[in-house]
Amino acid sequence: MTMKYISTRGGIEPVSFEDAVMMGQSRDGGLLLPESVPSLASRLDSLRALSYPELAVEVLHGYTDMPRAALQDLITRSYTTFDNSEITPLKRLDNMFVLELFHGPTLAFKDLALQFLGRLFESILASRGGELNILTATSGDTGSAAISAARGRDGMRIFVLHPHGRISRSQELQMTSVLDSNVHNLAIEGTFDDCQGMLKGIFNDLAFKDRHQLGSANSINWARVLAQVVYYFYAALRVQRETGAAGVRVTVPTGNFGNIFAGFLAVRMGAPIRKLVLATNENDILSRFFNTGVYQRGDVHATISPSMDIQVASNFERYLYYLVGEDPKRVTELMAGFAETGNMSIGHPGGDDKFVAGAGNSERTLSTIRETYAQQAYLLDPHTAVGVDVAAQHLSAEEPMICLATAHPAKFGEAIREAVGVDVAHHPDLDALEGRETRVDVLPADGDAVKKYIAEKIGE
Repeated sequence: MTMKYISTRGGIEPVSFEDAVMMGQSRDGGLLLPESVPSLASRLDSLRALSYPELAVEVLHGYTDMPRAALQDLITRSYTTFDNSEITPLKRLDNMFVLELFHGPTLAFKDLALQFLGRLFESILASRGGELNILTATSGDTGSAAISAARGRDGMRIFVLHPHGRISRSQELQMTSVLDSNVHNLAIEGTFDDCQGMLKGIFNDLAFKDRHQLGSANSINWARVLAQVVYYFYAALRVQRETGAAGVRVTVPTGNFGNIFAGFLAVRMGAPIRKLVLATNENDILSRFFNTGVYQRGDVHATISPSMDIQVASNFERYLYYLVGEDPKRVTELMAGFAETGNMSIGHPGGDDKFVAGAGNSERTLSTIRETYAQQAYLLDPHTAVGVDVAAQHLSAEEPMICLATAHPAKFGEAIREAVGVDVAHHPDLDALEGRETRVDVLPADGDAVKKYIAEKIGE
C-alpha cells in the first residue's frame, strides 16, 4: 500500500510522497505527516548488522513510493560525500557515547538529510520537468548544507535567509563564499525567528508560492525529518550490540525540534530508545514546555550555541499533533491561539514518558567543553556541549546514554578558544574559506522585501 501524507491541520486531501516533498509546508499552513508510522520492531535483529546506507533503505522505504533499487541508488550517492566510512561514527567518552553527525561536506548534522534531499529534488524534477526555487531559513548550519546540496543542480535555485551578525564566522563564510549563479544569500536584519516567520508567511501566500515554484529545504519539509530517523536506529542498535543493554537513552541539543522529532518517530517505529533527553540553551521554550506544559514565546537570547537561539520551534506542531490524539481541529485551535498570544498550555507537564528535558547556559557550556578536552582530549562544539551537560543529569546505569554531536567544533572556533584557552579547533575545509570572495545581500526583516528580491532574481 502506498503511503499518503496528511496535514497537521487537516485542510488538504492526502498526497503522495513526491507531492509532499515538493510541497514543503502544507497548503493549509500546517505540516505534513504520514497517515501511519511503519513499525520495524520485529526486524531489529536483522537491521543490526547493516551499514548506514543499507539501514537507510530499510527505514525510508516504507514511507516512499520509490522502487527499492532507485531509493538505494539515491541513498548510496547521497553518502559518498562523507569523509568517514561509517557515516555517523560513535565515540565513547567516560560515561556516554557521542554520535558524530558532522562528517558530511559542511561539517554539520544537516548534511545527513540535505545531501539526500538535494538528490531527491533532482530526481523528481527529472521525471516531472519544471524548476524549483528553494527558500530556506537558517540559524547557522541548514543554510550551508542546503547550498551544498543544491549548488549547480539543473532546474534549481536556492535562497537562504540568515540572521545578520548572529551566526558564527565559519557558518557565514560557508554560505557566502559559494558564488554559483543559482545560490542567493540574504542576511536579514533580525533574529532567526524573524527569518523563519517570513519564510512561513511567504509559503502561506499560495499565489506567490505557485507562481514562483517555491519549495523548502528546511525541516518543515517532511523528507528532511525522515532522513534523520536513520541515525537514531543506527546508533541505538550499535550501542545495544556493544553493551548488551535492552535499551538506550539519546540526548539531543535542540532548537527547532526537527532533530528530536526524528528521534520521536524512531521510537514510534520500534527503535530501542527508552528516553529522549531534550537539551536547550538559554532559549528554553521547549525544555520549559516539557517540564511545565506551557509553551510560551520569549525574547531570543544570543548565545555561544547560535543554532539553538530559537524561541518558536517550527517542528513542534508535528509533535503537538500526536500529543492531542491526532486531532487536526485541536492543533489548528492551539496554533491559532499561540500565533495570537505567544502562549499555549495543555494543562499538565508536556510530552509523554519518553521525554525528559533540561536547559544549559553559556557558562556551563564553556565549562563542559573545557573539562571534556582536559580530561578526555576530545573537543565538543558548543551545541553538543549543551547536550553533554544536560545528558549528565539524566544518566542511567541500565540504559547507556548517546549524545548527538551536531557540528564539527571548528565551526565555532571562537567559543572553543574561549573555553580551552588555545586555538585548537580547525578543519582544513574551513581554514581554506578565509580570504575568499563572498556574496551576500542585506535585507530588512520584511516579508515583502524578500518576496520582491526573489521575484527579481527569478525574473533575471
